[in-house]
Amino acid sequence: MKKWTMLVLVIIISISLIGCGNNQNVKRDSGKLNVVTTTTILADIVKNIGGDKLEVEALMGPGIDPHLYKASAGDVQKMINADFIIFNGLHLEGKMSDVFEKLNKSDVKTIAAADVLDNSKLIESEEFEGNYDPHIWFDVKLWMEIVDVIKDNLIELDSENKDIYISNSEKYKDELKKLDEYVISRAKELPDDKRILITAHDAFSYFGKAYGFQVKGLQGISTAAEAGTLDVKELADFISEKEIPAIFIESSVPTKNIEALQAAVKDRGFNVEIGGELFSDSLGDPGTEEGTYIGTVKFNIDTIVDALLKGVN
Repeated sequence: MKKWTMLVLVIIISISLIGCGNNQNVKRDSGKLNVVTTTTILADIVKNIGGDKLEVEALMGPGIDPHLYKASAGDVQKMINADFIIFNGLHLEGKMSDVFEKLNKSDVKTIAAADVLDNSKLIESEEFEGNYDPHIWFDVKLWMEIVDVIKDNLIELDSENKDIYISNSEKYKDELKKLDEYVISRAKELPDDKRILITAHDAFSYFGKAYGFQVKGLQGISTAAEAGTLDVKELADFISEKEIPAIFIESSVPTKNIEALQAAVKDRGFNVEIGGELFSDSLGDPGTEEGTYIGTVKFNIDTIVDALLKGVN
């Protein structure tokens, strides 16, 4: 029996042992809600809303690729013991779909944050018909809507701290408004025709749509799809033709494909620099500026603009 099939069976058995009554975990031990998120990006938003009223844990650490991540037995136990589970949805955590399906049938409150967004605000996937790009956090205005989604669900679980959740979420949204303005101001430093972003995988479409960048990823929306020789050739032709000064690696994606692309561009007689590492599907290390959503977005836009400005005469 395959290991993944075995894990799903463990989930089913564990959930059946919990029973179907009211969730008895809520604020049981520490007096705080136990919130489990899939990504560090979601964990950060929850911490900003909940402050010291919550215990928050992300299953995936810095640099982890959510597209390829598989839940361990320990992860499943953490989710079963949680009061509230938040995942991104839109198939970001593709290999965890079975886990969420089973948990939805238990007493643990589980939400896909992106599922509440109006489809008109989402970018359709060219790879997977009928699905949408899950990388919604790269549009700061869109991410602000997720703040309210999480706030409302926390209030539903813990009405005693309603005023705190409301106050914290409003303060955080004010910070996000300033962040959005910062990204816009930095993007405007580049002429429109120089706003071309080439990355390891197609994670920045929302960023491009919101801030006026043409975006191309070597791999598709999901890193599960490998870049082929034709992908490298076509993108190398595009870069050399447009004389794009810099391309970017990502913290959660191996660098070999971008390095191969750089070499292919060089073979065409044009030198393209690796402009730096961007944070795409996870935040940076805890305790660093990039370990927060706001710090990550600032780091990314600064890295992108500073590298591309070198190609502006």
